[in-house]
Order: sequence, then C-alpha cells, then structure tokens
Amino acid sequence: SFLLMNKQFSQFRHTSLSRAVGLIAGTMLAFNAFAAGPFNVRDIRVEGLQRVEPGTVFASIPFRVGDDYTDEKGAAAIRSLFALGLFKDVRIEVNGDVLVLIVEERPSIASLEFIGTKEFDKDVLRKALRDVGLAEGRPFDKALADRAEQELKRQYVSRSLYGAEVITTITPSDRNRVNLSFTVVEGDLAKIKEMRVVGAKAFTESKLLDQFDQGTGNWLSWYTKSDRYSRTKLNADLETLRAWYLARGYLEFRIDSTQVAISPNKQDISITINITEGERFVISGVKLEGNYLDRADEFKALIKMQVGKPYNAETVAETTKAFTDYFGKFGFAFARVEAKPEIDRQNNRVQFVLQADPS
Repeated sequence: SFLLMNKQFSQFRHTSLSRAVGLIAGTMLAFNAFAAGPFNVRDIRVEGLQRVEPGTVFASIPFRVGDDYTDEKGAAAIRSLFALGLFKDVRIEVNGDVLVLIVEERPSIASLEFIGTKEFDKDVLRKALRDVGLAEGRPFDKALADRAEQELKRQYVSRSLYGAEVITTITPSDRNRVNLSFTVVEGDLAKIKEMRVVGAKAFTESKLLDQFDQGTGNWLSWYTKSDRYSRTKLNADLETLRAWYLARGYLEFRIDSTQVAISPNKQDISITINITEGERFVISGVKLEGNYLDRADEFKALIKMQVGKPYNAETVAETTKAFTDYFGKFGFAFARVEAKPEIDRQNNRVQFVLQADPS
C-alpha cells in the first residue's frame, strides 16, 4: 500500500510505497494501510540509478505509460525490483498522474583479495565464490559475504583443514563500490588417527582396510595424502568395500552406517564403518525367460555366471551386458535384460532368472 504524503502537498495526489520492514523469511514486505486510487499513468520517472540501466527497471515493472495504475501493480513492481537483487531500497511516489520510482542501488564489488591462503590457488577460490554469487562487478550485500565465508570454510574442510578461520573485511570505495578482503588462518591439517570396520566375521578388519585408499597412513602418506579425510574418498572406499564383498558371494552385504568424529582440537579424525556381511551364496542355476528371438542356445553361451561357484555381482553385470549387446546385433538397440535372484536362504544358494524383453 501507499503512504499518504504530508498534507501541505495535498494539491498533489502524492503517496509513497516503500519497504517498511526488512525481509522476513526472505520475502515478506510490510506496507501502510493507506492507498492511492486507480488512475491513468501519464509519465514514469526513475531516480537514483548509478550503474543499472533504466531499461532494466522498466522491463521489470508491470505497467507502462498509458496504463491504469493500482495498488496491486505498485506492490508487484516493488517485489519485482527487489527480486533483481540490484537494489537496497525501492519506493514509488505518485505525483498527480506521474509515477516516480526511487531506488537505492546495492554497492558493487570493486575487488576481491585473499590473504594467508597457501593451500589453494587464488583463482580456485575466486571460482568458488563466483559460484555462490560473489565476484568483481556484481552487486554486494552482507548475506553474500556470509555465504562467501561459509564457502571458503567448506573448501578448506575438503582439504582436511577443519580449523581454518576466515575474517572478512569490507572497505567502501568510490562510486558506491566496496573492496572485499578475506584473511584466512588455515591452521593445521586434520589426519585420520583411527579407522574401524565393525561387524566383519568372514574377513579380518585389516584385510578390509587394505581395500581402502584412505587410512591412518604410512610412510608414503606425505605424498599420497591417504591419511587426509575426504567424504568423497570415503564414499568411493565404501563402494569398493561393497563391490569386494559382492564379488565373493555375499549377495546381501550392506553398510549399515558410518560415523566420522573429529577431536576437539580439530586435528584427529576417527572413522567407524558398521557392516552386515550376510551369508555367502553359491549359484545353483541360471534360467532364461522372455523373448530370446528363438536363439536361446546362442544367448546361453554368453552366460558368465558359473553354477557351483560363489555369487559374483561382476559376472551378473557382464552377463546382462553381453545379452543386451547381442540383442543389438539383431536390431534391438534398446533391449532390456533383468537378472532376478531367487534366493534359497536355507541352503545359501541362489538361482538367477534372466528376463529378456527386446522391444
């Protein structure tokens, strides 16, 4: 709604609409209850622009010269202009049948500087901040600086520098610009001091940990950085562990949970992986179902799984791939082949049904 202007200007229909309350939950605006009645707009003026082009403003408002103006259109115009992210404040004043849009631009970022950053190339950090909306020449607000600090800390955490501290300094410059500097105290590396696999029965813990790229380190860790914790690397190690079990008959193997704990001084990391091995299964048979183009014997020759041998997820995948590739030779490029296990838990045996649909 629009604020009624001072009575000494009563000869004009002169009201204003402005942001009365800061953003609440990111979007809520509060306006006064008084409103200006609808009228036909004779002219639209914009005041307060420094870098933003007038065309950007006119393209964002829901009315033009000659249109009828209403409170709803005024509120929509203010929402649209704030949504551009270019303005700290927006007001609309109505003077007779002339609309005046009064804006206050957000400052732009003149420069970015990094102090104390040894672990990263500065161009890497600039790209990381650009991805969260902070870059030279872009509009600036305090929320962006907070996001930038969090992103810088995240980058350092990815390098096992959990104690890194970031201090942001904002220095005003000419032409409504600011210079930003990020001073980083990197701290010491956090290293994996303990790594456990809990729940293993068929294999020793040390045997399982040998499958991992990450660990408590050895004499080569200064080069391989294998004792630095990385969530991405841990996920890759967990998939390696899963594949290792599935290649050795453990059809129902699962990883129940992982816990990563860091010491109060942010230097030592402990990792605990809880698993359930399940039973070891042997393949009891392989059956073909579905449409095999009257070439079942040819497809059977492609089966990689061996009856009497432990279940192996790799040979199952190789078989389904060989089948789909063979269908492709007969013009069925999108054939579907599904390997369905029929599990006999009492005898720890599994039979696979290869269901084919070439269409």
